[in-house]
Amino acid sequence: MKRKSLTPLGETEMEILHHVWDLRDATVADVRDRILESRDVAYTTVMTVMKNLASKGYLTYRKDGVTYIYSAARRPEDVRRSLIGDLVHKVFHGSPLALVQTLVQSGDLTDDERAELRQLIDAMEDDDANSA
Repeated sequence: MKRKSLTPLGETEMEILHHVWDLRDATVADVRDRILESRDVAYTTVMTVMKNLASKGYLTYRKDGVTYIYSAARRPEDVRRSLIGDLVHKVFHGSPLALVQTLVQSGDLTDDERAELRQLIDAMEDDDANSA
């Protein structure tokens, strides 16, 4: 029985998406060069993953001669929101609160990050009060 992944994107797909977001327009060679800075990867592997990301709707491409130039079809924040939504649904039974509690209680947040979370919540409450 094949296990279903928690997210629709694998680790390499996310890595490549991040490179394309950074570069804005990227060829397979551009992305491969960036990955080669930290690990070895075959050109054909990067090409296959980029084609798959295009077929999944995360990348678009245009042809320039014989070269394919890829760009993001979805903004980083939209992808993050979608992936987190899937995670909340699958792991936390649809409860964003359970996700936040797990993050806060894990002890991985710095004092500055906790303060920033408080500011975000305060700002949201201020916005709610002002729009009422």
